[in-house]
Amino acid sequence: MIIGTAGHIDHGKTTLVRALTGVDTDRLPEEKTRGISIELGYAYLDTEVGGGERRIGFVDVPGHERLVHTMVAGASGIDFALLVIAADDGPMPQTREHLAVLSLLGLDRGAIVLTKADRVEATRLAAAQAEARALVAHTALAGATVWVTSATDGRGIGALRDWLFDQARSLPTAVADDRVFRLAIDRAFTLDGVGTVVTGLAHSGTVRIGDTLTVTGGSAGGAYRVRSLHAQNRAVTQAHAGQRCAIALAGADRGKFERGMWLLADDGVWQTQRVDAAITVWPEEPSALRSGAMVHVHAGTAATTGSIAVLDSPSADRITPGGAGLVQILLRQPLALWRGDRVVLRDAAASRTVAGGIVIDPTAPTRYRKTAQRLAELKALQAADIDARFRALLAVSPNGVAMSGFRRAEARHRHWQPHLDRAALIVAEGDGGHALGAEAATVIDDAILGAVARYHETHPDEIGVDRGRLRRMAAPRLPLPLFEAMIGRAITAGSLAQRGPFVHSPAHAVHLSEADTRIAQQLAVPLLEAGFQGSWIRDLATDCAINESLLRASVARLSQSGDVHQVVRDLVYPVATMHRLAAIVREEAARRDGNITAAQLRDATHLGRKRAIQILEYLDRVGLCRRVGDSHRVRAECSLFLSP
Repeated sequence: MIIGTAGHIDHGKTTLVRALTGVDTDRLPEEKTRGISIELGYAYLDTEVGGGERRIGFVDVPGHERLVHTMVAGASGIDFALLVIAADDGPMPQTREHLAVLSLLGLDRGAIVLTKADRVEATRLAAAQAEARALVAHTALAGATVWVTSATDGRGIGALRDWLFDQARSLPTAVADDRVFRLAIDRAFTLDGVGTVVTGLAHSGTVRIGDTLTVTGGSAGGAYRVRSLHAQNRAVTQAHAGQRCAIALAGADRGKFERGMWLLADDGVWQTQRVDAAITVWPEEPSALRSGAMVHVHAGTAATTGSIAVLDSPSADRITPGGAGLVQILLRQPLALWRGDRVVLRDAAASRTVAGGIVIDPTAPTRYRKTAQRLAELKALQAADIDARFRALLAVSPNGVAMSGFRRAEARHRHWQPHLDRAALIVAEGDGGHALGAEAATVIDDAILGAVARYHETHPDEIGVDRGRLRRMAAPRLPLPLFEAMIGRAITAGSLAQRGPFVHSPAHAVHLSEADTRIAQQLAVPLLEAGFQGSWIRDLATDCAINESLLRASVARLSQSGDVHQVVRDLVYPVATMHRLAAIVREEAARRDGNITAAQLRDATHLGRKRAIQILEYLDRVGLCRRVGDSHRVRAECSLFLSP
């Protein structure tokens, strides 16, 4: 169990921790001189003498109003809170703000500790207890136990310690989860013989000695091997979510690490500057939180500034004090955030805490963010568990779900797959994939078949419609991998057929005229003899003694029927040659993780670079490849040119 202190400056937080654990968490010379906490402090306490079954960790936070950002960093991820109030002072400004932070972080387990009881009379002590209970009456800590203590004479310390032992024993034992390991860094230092050590709370997953972890944020980007590991201040071989960890990193430079960075397993490495969140405005905030408001955003141990756009609330573009709503937060600097992470918002001047909540989607879109469709997606993403979220999201996503984005937002490993109904369609594409719900698949299938039927009505002399045009007609917002998969499924089912790059109804056929058929027969031999270079219409017209204009019109019809391929205007290839070129492209790409460049196709076919580019761009247009930078990636799901 991780316990965090909270409370006003000089109310005895550090002294209380020292009385409970025997550890002075003020370690800096300036803290010793000034008698106040400036940085986060840490201490540990075994539940039983001799190192019993559980170790309690304490995070001692500073109470000064200028150090609330440090307090938020320390409070993120704790299991239990001790709200410390000096009996002689009673609740003070930072008591109230720290309580707001704890509440907005969703913490509902804790106690109130009245300190310095030796300094007041019984009547004042009773009044302080009443004030403390009234303070938390409308928060998640309402009804929390109030402990009366004095570090000077030891009053209440032993009883509080025993009670914390009981609370620790009743807390479910933290177990490793199946998410990506991630640790919020709050401190970094160097030890002789060990090297650079970073510490923080593990928010998810498991880490072992020998693992390679990546740092995000600041100038410390890079991968580092775990040299040694401590969890809850004990040497271990592995640590997991819920534990405070100290990780020694091989080859790391201590000067590059700072609070706010994350230490992550490779599958979890990413950052975002736009998140959708469900937030609550603190009831004591004097005014509503409006769209366009500038705020300080705290998440984990990191902080940056950002602006708010209210997405959905009873008051349109604002959320009133005590109210809740959905917002999009545009961050000035990227942060590593995942679904379910807690965020705390402070005002533009960083003078008070105004709101807090939970991240719903760290992959938030820039467009259509307030539409009914988007709000339905956000509602689906608030389901209780990951499989329920995924099923709900599929049900409201007419254009499918990008698996890579969903996995990333959930901090899941690349190999994770949801428990899907059999009707859901998953398409493998790169390291991600896409999924489409059964109802959405039916709607899109009907749209595709309807578009093909209408095309045949308006273009009866053409064999069919090319895939790119068909996608624009039937499902323009459907991701291309899903569209290709839907076409492939329809062809397999027999509801569509394919000839060359054209998709058509199985019952539809184009009957060439006798003149076109005769010209096709004349062209067959010279087209094949041209090989990978292809043939220009002007050369074919000369060689076959055919009028060039007549030949150009006939080749256009032959291309529409799928009997030849026009790679660029007037450059013609026969079907057999295009199949051979497509096979080479697939073979070469298979050697290079699915990618091929113009230079690689040039070398494989002994063509010029210009011709290789023309061929690859044609294969992009018909759907075999897609352009990615300077490469062309073969679509694994595409069935074009797989049969003569």
